[in-house]
Amino acid sequence: MSHVTLGELSAFLAQNGFANDVDGDSELSISAVNTLEDARNGELSFLSNPKYAAMVARTKASAIIAPPGTDNPGGLTMIHCGDPYAAITAAIIRIHGYRKHPQWGVSEKAVVDASATIGENTSIAPYVTIEPDVRIGANCTIYPHCHIAAGAILGDDVTLFPNVTIYDGSQIGSRVTIHAGTIVGQDGLGYAPLNGKWLKIPQIGRIRIEDDVEIGANCALDRATLGETVIGAGTKFSNGVVVGHGAKVGQNCMFVAQVGIAGSAKVGNHVVLAGQVGVRGHLEIGDNAKVGAQAGVGSDLEPNGEYLGSPAIDKTQYIRSIYNVQKLPKMKERISQLEQHVAELRKLIDDQKSDK
Repeated sequence: MSHVTLGELSAFLAQNGFANDVDGDSELSISAVNTLEDARNGELSFLSNPKYAAMVARTKASAIIAPPGTDNPGGLTMIHCGDPYAAITAAIIRIHGYRKHPQWGVSEKAVVDASATIGENTSIAPYVTIEPDVRIGANCTIYPHCHIAAGAILGDDVTLFPNVTIYDGSQIGSRVTIHAGTIVGQDGLGYAPLNGKWLKIPQIGRIRIEDDVEIGANCALDRATLGETVIGAGTKFSNGVVVGHGAKVGQNCMFVAQVGIAGSAKVGNHVVLAGQVGVRGHLEIGDNAKVGAQAGVGSDLEPNGEYLGSPAIDKTQYIRSIYNVQKLPKMKERISQLEQHVAELRKLIDDQKSDK
């Protein structure tokens, strides 16, 4: 974390492609970034969602990044920018930087097999276990209690937070971050029915995680039964994500917490799956698809679409169906009234027939 004046921050944003201007004191010093609600004197906040516009008058931040034309009843110093959300991300990097990892070297309390290869400037914490024929690249950080099994390969600049387990033969690219408690390359759910019991199918495939992937905490990523499970370059997972054996996840995807992908499913590039989405095995989700929270994907999804519901259907169709469902009580009442009117008309007709 470092202090920066708003003038210096404005120049930094401009250098990184964010056109902006300072409305107020450009010499104001900023030491941290915080939310509108929690910010204090000397801190910077931002407004990107109009829902929170009323908080601008109440925040204790010294300055905010906000869209041009934002009401400023409290006379705050503002950096006006067309995309405050992206700009505040750049500001956080400038002021706070990224997490700095410890430099242990290779701890004497780590268990490293003599056949393992460790790259330059890699730090291996106490109580890490590295089995035979493991290859770890340069500038990696392996936190305590991680286990890397035989024949696993890690590229350069990989970070494994505490208690990550990498099974044998797993391949992990460069600049990959895996958060605490995640397991990579365990056996998938592979069993064959035999005489009323389940016969385990040996899981002889592997998992391959490409470059620039980040995996959240407590995820479980299966190895393939045959061939490989693949997590494409640039993809990001939140916590609690499960990927089944033989699944293929494309590049630059975003999976929110508790997403589950069944075995052999294929997910395209730039796919967004919101929280608790479940995907059936052996289907395909096209590039750039977006699937809303708690949806159940039971059939192929076309590229570029937005989908909601269980089973997941086109967003517009889903919203229309929900609107119709909300009208059902009134429709039921109306049908009852119509049935009563019909019964009265039938009685009237029957009475007229009787009079004749």
